Amino acid sequence: MTHNHPTRNRWVAFGVLCLGVLMIVLDTTIVNVALPSIRTDLGFTETSLVWVVNAYMLTFGGFLLLGGRLGDLYGHRKLFLAGIAIFSIASLACGLARSQEMLVGARAVQGLGGAVVSAVALSLVMNLFTEPAERAKAMGVYGFVCAGGGSIGVLLGGLLTSQLSWHWIFLVNLPIGAAVAALAMRLIAPGEASAGKRLDAAGAIAVTSSLVLAVYAVVNGNDAGWHSAQTLGLLGVSVVLMGAFIAIEWKVTAPLMPLHVFRSRNLSAANAIGVLWAAAMFAWFFISALYMQLVLGYTPMQVGLAFLPANVIMAVFSLGLSARCVVRFGLRVPLVAGLLLAACGLALFARAPVQGVFLVDVLPGMLLLGLGAGIAFNPVLLAAMSDVDPRDSGLASGIVNTSFMMGGALGLAVLASVAAARAQAMAGQLALDAPALNSGYHAAFAAGALFAVMAALGGMLLGPASRRSEPAASGLDAS
Repeated sequence: MTHNHPTRNRWVAFGVLCLGVLMIVLDTTIVNVALPSIRTDLGFTETSLVWVVNAYMLTFGGFLLLGGRLGDLYGHRKLFLAGIAIFSIASLACGLARSQEMLVGARAVQGLGGAVVSAVALSLVMNLFTEPAERAKAMGVYGFVCAGGGSIGVLLGGLLTSQLSWHWIFLVNLPIGAAVAALAMRLIAPGEASAGKRLDAAGAIAVTSSLVLAVYAVVNGNDAGWHSAQTLGLLGVSVVLMGAFIAIEWKVTAPLMPLHVFRSRNLSAANAIGVLWAAAMFAWFFISALYMQLVLGYTPMQVGLAFLPANVIMAVFSLGLSARCVVRFGLRVPLVAGLLLAACGLALFARAPVQGVFLVDVLPGMLLLGLGAGIAFNPVLLAAMSDVDPRDSGLASGIVNTSFMMGGALGLAVLASVAAARAQAMAGQLALDAPALNSGYHAAFAAGALFAVMAALGGMLLGPASRRSEPAASGLDAS
């Protein structure tokens, strides 16, 4: 593939891939700052607002594995360009949305495009760089872009929402997408497709449908009733579909998710950790943005600046410090320590008062969450791949990324419902005021802290990394 290009061309092509991934990552956090404005403009309720985030996360997580498989079948560059096109067109639809249904639908399509781009970008990077030292350097920069996108997202989201309107947080993707597509066609070679492989469409439909129904049931649990026929029926169908997915994966010759990889103790543990941790972290971004705007009265720009310290810390650690911690202490210690620090940050938010002060009630929690997430990010990914066959390392990475997205979607649905139920109970028949909202957010933050602690306990179950994972850790340290 393009690894035969001169070194300079490889790094320029790598820069194009990073720009495409940055656009996807940026869109994950840029929306959080604008949520209160979107809520007011389009008339979302507290619980239905979750779908602005969840519609994106569900299709993103549900199609990550399928996107990678399509890249194998039809060529990674072709799928990368298709993903960029889908994402850009959906961004235009989001920017022009004038109804809840149009925005949520366009966000779901955005997630599909984002999943395809994310699934094949890493494969393209791995093919660009075959030398261990260059690959380690590239992966360090790639991780920095993924984490740094959060910082850019919250700042850009605050700036665009304050100075223009929330519509522009989506419209800004159009020139970026056009530039990435044009440069990718010029700099990245087409590569080869694997025509002999089959597509597990039934597995993709089953697992995605199962997760969509589960989240829909949880999001609407407060309104429909947790013991209602609707809630229990949807959850039941979700379980049946997940069982069907597992049965399909056992039988098909080219499964979307080969189940044999779960014989790896560390991969299984890393996926459980990823679900719990993502539930806590996505709730942090979502609920703390609402707390700062609806309780403390921050402007969107102030919210963006408030998130900046945590995102900068995460970016710095992803550039190499976290990997050095793994080399020095192994996988278990930094993972557990990082998750416990994140739990402490969420616990601080769980006591933040209505008349909160930034330096006392917001910044300490932000710093702990940024530090904890920055330390734990690399260890959980390395744990997922530490004792699987090298031929399955890409699959293992895709599975743990899917667990992150699905854990985030389900966790956010649960915690948003917890916050809404608590706030309504405190307000009684009166309109929701700041104290009632804050009480709901306290309950959600406390539940998120519990999820982080449970993830840390799961981290203690990790076994030692196999010898074949040692070069990976050392390579990361070299970055």
